[in-house]
Amino acid sequence: MAGVIQYVVVRGDLSKAMNWPLGAVVAQACHACTAVTHLFYNDTHTQAYLADLDNMHKVVLEAPDEASLQTLCTKLKENDIQHKLWIEQPENIATCLVTKPYPKDQVQSYFKKYKLLKM
Repeated sequence: MAGVIQYVVVRGDLSKAMNWPLGAVVAQACHACTAVTHLFYNDTHTQAYLADLDNMHKVVLEAPDEASLQTLCTKLKENDIQHKLWIEQPENIATCLVTKPYPKDQVQSYFKKYKLLKM
């Protein structure tokens, strides 16, 4: 499906300030992507996204810290943008937020202030 995208927003401070290894940070994004796919599996856009596995489009962005990720979560909830905020256990901290697949023009504006994730 042309123009369908999934946004992945990872906390940059996990690796920079908290010294999490790269693999642990990547695992957070993987957990959140798997969870959001499960939660919204029957959604029309999710099904279209999964129907063309070789052409999935994800954008991986960086939130500076947990507060920023929580603020984004609140804004998405207020605007009925379906997503999953991953809460890592047993630490009980928000580490990553992933939207279900959406047409890019419906969700792009929520993510303009975030930069691509760099580790």
